[in-house]
Amino acid sequence: MFTDLYENLLSGKEKLSLVGLGYVGMPIAVSFARKINVLGFDLNKKKVEQYKAGKDPTKEVGDDVISKTTVDFTSDETRLRECKFHIVAVPTPVSSDHTPDLSPVEGASVIVGRNLTKGSVIVYESTVYPGVTEDICVPILEKESGLTCGVDFKIGYSPERINPGDKVHRLETIVKIVSGMDEETLETVAKVYELVVDAGVHRAESIKVAEAAKVIENSQRDINIAFMNELSIIFNKMNIDTKSVIEAAATKWNFLRFSPGLVGGHCIGVDPYYLTYKAEQMGYHSQVILAGRRINDDMGKYVAENLVKSLIKANISVNNSKVAILGFTFKENCPDTRNTKIIDIYYELNEYGITPIIADPIADADEALHEYGIEFISMDSIKDVDAIILAVAHDCFKNLSEADLANFYGKNKKVLLDVKGILDRKEYNKAGYIYWRL
Repeated sequence: MFTDLYENLLSGKEKLSLVGLGYVGMPIAVSFARKINVLGFDLNKKKVEQYKAGKDPTKEVGDDVISKTTVDFTSDETRLRECKFHIVAVPTPVSSDHTPDLSPVEGASVIVGRNLTKGSVIVYESTVYPGVTEDICVPILEKESGLTCGVDFKIGYSPERINPGDKVHRLETIVKIVSGMDEETLETVAKVYELVVDAGVHRAESIKVAEAAKVIENSQRDINIAFMNELSIIFNKMNIDTKSVIEAAATKWNFLRFSPGLVGGHCIGVDPYYLTYKAEQMGYHSQVILAGRRINDDMGKYVAENLVKSLIKANISVNNSKVAILGFTFKENCPDTRNTKIIDIYYELNEYGITPIIADPIADADEALHEYGIEFISMDSIKDVDAIILAVAHDCFKNLSEADLANFYGKNKKVLLDVKGILDRKEYNKAGYIYWRL
């Protein structure tokens, strides 16, 4: 029943479904559609209609690719019954108290379960703590389908590694971790992913190992950035430029070159909480991981505080001052605003009586309005501001000259916060700016 699934996908007898067509799921669906028949399912009818119309709101593959892909986009869940290999790629956020919010992956399991047919394989890509796939998702699949896992259907786990906005590190070029509930499933899952992943696959020895591998990848990065953020705080007190320190230290062959910054998005700023949550359940209170999280979660407030100090240094009244924030997405050259830490700066500035305005030509404006109630302004309408926070390193911002930025200011001394350190500090100091960066 399961041994022929790979060959049946290749021959066109069976279809693959992709459940969840966001920044991760949609590129996966498009890649597989070059090799086999793919059904792309998402609950968001508006998003599905955009894909059908050849529009790519994620900007991950582009309108041209979407318009030519053979992915059969749908919001009709009953069509999942046409498929035998299901990939679930839905978000796994955290709640306001930093505990895992498994409702998207549980909801996807309900939908897949009630449309599941015998002989199917379901692979989860969502980042979770070890045990979620087998202990939470499988019971839902069994309840909704009336089928038995291991007899009527099999499960696997292959953590997503797509880097939104990155045109180099893509599904095809990153080694893919794959796992299955048994050897037969593992081989099927591995062969299916090998169709599209040129870099090859790594066969994890169990689903829990694969889940753990994913969650520590982002936790490790989070801790490294937290260390750099703490160094930035220390060096700023010493009046030492952190970027210059990093450039000097990086001349050693085994120095890990991380940079300070705001840690948002739906991965690095979220995944560590999944691991520490499970650790708490097992009786262990994380020390290093949560310490890093606390530092990174406070960086938006820290940036806002330094803006206030810079305004005071420039003899500009803090109350009612006007500040332009350039960039709102959680990372450069990506329209995704989910879990952006720029919002922390925005709220903090409001607390000081400052009027922040935000411009981001890359960001998803509809998403920002829906999620945060924020309306962007155009770059052309930025006039007479007292300060600029260059918050995101979009390419379009990197191309701004000193003269371009100067046009945004009023008559006061120019205050500039370069959060990502993309500008030439000496140039702006020489031009008379009060310049600050992490």
